[in-house]
Amino acid sequence: MQTWPADNIERRKISDLIPYARNARTHSDNQIAQIAASMKEWGWTNPVLIDEDGGIIAGHGRVLAAQKLNIPDVPTMTATGWSDAKKQAYILADNQLALNAGWDMDMLKLELTELDDLDFDLDLIGFDENGLAAIMFDGNFEPGSEDDQGQLDEKKPIQCPECGHEWQT
Repeated sequence: MQTWPADNIERRKISDLIPYARNARTHSDNQIAQIAASMKEWGWTNPVLIDEDGGIIAGHGRVLAAQKLNIPDVPTMTATGWSDAKKQAYILADNQLALNAGWDMDMLKLELTELDDLDFDLDLIGFDENGLAAIMFDGNFEPGSEDDQGQLDEKKPIQCPECGHEWQT
């Protein structure tokens, strides 16, 4: 059986965890609020990875969200036997490797549309409103009728609400 450096999950007090002082990953207040909302919806699903001294290797955003929610203790996994260089590299890899993934846009649209049809709160998923609109937009680019074009071609007078001047578009 394979053994892993981080094999067992145990709860630790947040106050005992030590954030990595040189963490290059940033977390906006908005993102922390999103993580907190996710925790409220689904619970805690991913333990914080720490070293033997309680130093956070992965999970800084989750810890910040837990603090926002006044959660006193969190699930952790301890990576044992890692050198400082290995921990430092993993902190970067854990964040960057996720960014290297892509999306199957057709499948993403299908999933989001189905969730929207089920009235699921899409704000919990992390996409902003403009991003969701761009993904889910199903534009109709079929040619219009002659009547449609006639309506577009009609010139309508516009009147200035301040001075009353009227002009044609």
